[in-house]
This record gives sequence, C-alpha cells and structure tokens, in this order.
Amino acid sequence: MRFDVITLFPELFAPFLASGVTRRAYESKQVEVVLWNPRDYAQGNYKRVDDRPFGGGPGMVMMAEPLAACLDAALAARGVQAPVVLFSPIGEALRHEAVERWSASEGAVLVCGRYEGIDQRFIDARITHQVSLGDFVLSGGEIAAMALLDAVARLQPGVLGDEASHVQDSFNPALDGLLDCPHYTRPEQWNGQGVPAPLLSGHHAQIERWRRDQRLAITAERRPELIEAARAAGRLGKADEAVLKKKL
Repeated sequence: MRFDVITLFPELFAPFLASGVTRRAYESKQVEVVLWNPRDYAQGNYKRVDDRPFGGGPGMVMMAEPLAACLDAALAARGVQAPVVLFSPIGEALRHEAVERWSASEGAVLVCGRYEGIDQRFIDARITHQVSLGDFVLSGGEIAAMALLDAVARLQPGVLGDEASHVQDSFNPALDGLLDCPHYTRPEQWNGQGVPAPLLSGHHAQIERWRRDQRLAITAERRPELIEAARAAGRLGKADEAVLKKKL
C-alpha cells in the first residue's frame, strides 16, 4: 500500500520512518510513504502557502491553490485516484475498526493541516475523509498522520515478528473488543510486589481465565461502553457475566 503525505514539514517524518519495529514495513515498502511539500507548488518568489483569514481573526489559513497543485501531483504520481484524508477535530474518531480497514486498503493521500486551518473551499472540493485522534487540537496534522501510519504498519504481516502480538492488543476483535490485561516480567519480586499467582502456575486454562477476568474488570471500570458492545454482539459468556456481576 502507499500513503502520500502532504506536509509543510517533511523532515519530521525521517526519524519516524527509520525507528522502531514498524520501520520494517517502510523499508520493505509494505507501507510505502511518499512525502510532498505544498511549498514546492506555491507561486511567487516567496512560495507562500498561507494568508490572513477573510473576516479577520487570529492566525493564518493555508491557501487552496498550492494544496490543490500538490495534491494533483501526488495523485498523478500514484497513477490512480485514492482517498484524500484530512486530520481535523470534526473528523471521525480513529478507532481499531478503521485502522483495520486502512491496513487492508491500497492507502491514501494524507493532508496535514497547519496554522489556523485550511481554506474550506479546498476541503469541500478535494477531501474525501476527515479523521480525528480525539477531542483535542494539535499544532498540525503530522502527528496524527504518524499515528495512522504506525497503527497500519504494525498490522502488516511480519512487521511485529510475532504474528500473535497485535491480536492481543486492546480493541482487537480477538479479545472481543475489550481492553488488554496487565502484563508482568522478571523479577518475580519488585519493590515488595509480586506477580499474580495464576501467571506463575503454568496452568494454561487458569492463566487465560485470569487474563480474561482482568480484561473484563478493567474494561468495565474504564470503558463500560465496550462491555455493552461486546454483550450486544453476544461475545460474553456466563463466566464473563459472573465476573462482571461480582465486580459490580
């Protein structure tokens, strides 16, 4: 798959693409990332990409013309049409289901806004999807783009080394959409605290029941709506309901 990223700060992506386990996806081109700077498509000696907002107010607004020219170049290089994604507070919250869809797609063009925003005419004419990381505002879309790229890259075959790793992640359907359980490693005693006995038992069924109970308890406390979603989907058994009732 290929992601073209339109950004005024392409240099921010260099360490990201070369670091951590997900670099395997970028190095192998399982997830190809191509960076585009709209300033390269701006007119005039100063290559201006922003201007003051009509109606007044603080900040600057990214201009439609250089963004459109940059997007045209990115789409021409791809050779085919592709979704065009803008990271925006009004967008759909990025959740596991959406990440899975993107991870099975052919990619997209990711538009990273800056300053006070982007000329609405460009958004209306060229953006096909808007995505949000949550109810907060970033200085630009680059961090959000990296979050999507990282989430997609780690789902690609062979990237994490152990194919079972991402299956045990929070929100994964393999865990019925629940939050993950706590994890422990050596030493067995640290600062006077031990490891829960079931994890040391060597009894596989007992270990899995403990982990399931922990997932249920943590999800019920932190994200009760996920419990309701799992219940509505018929994913909770009698033993699960007994654990939840006991915790209540």
